[in-house]
Amino acid sequence: MQASTNGKTFQLYLTYDDQSKPPTSKWLLAGIKKRAFDLTIASLVTIAILMWLIPILVLAIKLTSPGPPLFIQLRTGRNGRVFPCLKFRTMTYERNAKFRQATRDDQRITRIGKFLRRTNLDEMPQFLNVLAGHMSIVGPRPHPIPLDAQHWHTLPGYKERYAVRPGITGLAQARGARGETDELYKMIQRVRYDHLYIRRQSARLDAKICWWTIKSAIYGNRNAW
Repeated sequence: MQASTNGKTFQLYLTYDDQSKPPTSKWLLAGIKKRAFDLTIASLVTIAILMWLIPILVLAIKLTSPGPPLFIQLRTGRNGRVFPCLKFRTMTYERNAKFRQATRDDQRITRIGKFLRRTNLDEMPQFLNVLAGHMSIVGPRPHPIPLDAQHWHTLPGYKERYAVRPGITGLAQARGARGETDELYKMIQRVRYDHLYIRRQSARLDAKICWWTIKSAIYGNRNAW
C-alpha cells in the first residue's frame, strides 16, 4: 500500500518474523475476546456518553474557534492500512496545513483545545473508529503518516507496532510517554512500550491501562498539552 505525505509517497510494508507463523487457536480466541470487549465498551460509550457529549463539544468548539469541529487525519492502522482518525479539533483551523507536531505552549492550540487535550476528551470520537474496526480501545497509538514516513524504514521495530490494531490509549501513553517526539529517544521509548504491550497483551493489562488513562485524565499529565 502507498500512503501520501506532502505530495510524496512511501510504501507501507510489514515484514516481521512472526508473519510466517500460523496463528494459534489461543491467539485467535484472544483476538475474538478483545474485539468483543472493544465493541461492547465502544457501543456503551457511544450510547451513554457520545450521544450528548458530541453536540455539546461541537457547539463549544464552533462558538470559540472558526472552522470544523472535527479534525480528521489519515493515520496508519493494523498491517499498514491507512484510515481516517477522528478527533475533536483543538487547534486553530488552517486549510491544507502541513503536519507539525504540537509543542508545549503551542500557540495554535485554542482555549477549549487545551482543556480537551489535557483531559483526553479530544480523542473521544475515536470510539467511532473502534466500532468501524479501524482501532481498538487499547493498543499502540496510531501515528500521523509523516511520522511513519520518518521512522518506518529507519527505526528498528517501528513498523512491527502495526501488527495489531492501534488504540485510543496505549501502554506508552498511560505511562507518560506522550507529547512531542522532538528527540529520537522519545520515539524509541514509545516503540519499546508498544512492543512490550504486544508481547504481554491481555484483558488484565488492558484494564490496567484504561485505569491509568482515566487517572491521568483526572489528575493531569505533564506531557499532555
